[in-house]
Amino acid sequence: MTRNLSKTPIEVFGNDAIIQGDGFKSALKQQYCKYIKGTCVKPRKSEPHVKVGICTLGSTVAGDTEVKPIIICPQRLKEETMFETIRQKYLKHWENVKWIQEVNIGVGGSVDYVAVEVDENERVKDFLCVELQAGGTTGSPYPAVEELKQYGCFQHASYNYGINWANEFTKTMMQQAYKKGKIVESWGRKIVFVIQDVAMDYIQKSNDCSKVVLKNDKMPVDFCMFSLEWHEDIREWKLQFNNILSTTIDGINTILGGASEEDYLTEEEFIENIERKGIADLVLRRY
Repeated sequence: MTRNLSKTPIEVFGNDAIIQGDGFKSALKQQYCKYIKGTCVKPRKSEPHVKVGICTLGSTVAGDTEVKPIIICPQRLKEETMFETIRQKYLKHWENVKWIQEVNIGVGGSVDYVAVEVDENERVKDFLCVELQAGGTTGSPYPAVEELKQYGCFQHASYNYGINWANEFTKTMMQQAYKKGKIVESWGRKIVFVIQDVAMDYIQKSNDCSKVVLKNDKMPVDFCMFSLEWHEDIREWKLQFNNILSTTIDGINTILGGASEEDYLTEEEFIENIERKGIADLVLRRY
């Protein structure tokens, strides 16, 4: 089921910010995140003791007009549905699964999660690297949370923020996919990036994804996608498995290269843009 959304925070401290069901006021006061079962780990830069608490925001995607819930905190992806999906899709034959966070992978930095199968002596028999990638914002949505705290509701129908799709998904995630993907490929293994389906919508509309295919066990990089669905019966947003896409390191390079050549501006179109902007900035004169 869907809901009509506006450009406001959708979930704050793991709770729907509009309906504000049982526990909302308590979570807001205690700054409690149910996904990590503790205090929110996303502080305000100016006030580290104050936590931002925003899990998802309403926003449009890649030029569409429909407002959808966009996850902006990776902790929000730590719903049991995500872990169970990874188990079912990748670890079905493992007998004893444990999850270890922030494991150093050398020159590639660290991996958000490593799912491991261990023997009776707690020695690693097998493993799978899993990264979680959420969106980021341009502008601050925090004034909306301040209004929630002061008035108990939003004071505006829309707030001045945007989703930084390119930085989080085309730049940050794809660079991680390239660096870490090369490492796990050298081991003959796979790394899985857990993302929202709308993020892949953006990537596919904005970049050359011609080498991205349906799940292929022989390819080193997977994108395991989840949608965020509203459940009226429990009045909560819940993750729902969407699909898995795979690619090679060459495929990641192609994505990093941007849009496909057929989508490039012509030189004449670019010159028109130069002149239009130059005139608008009063650098050029219109004759």
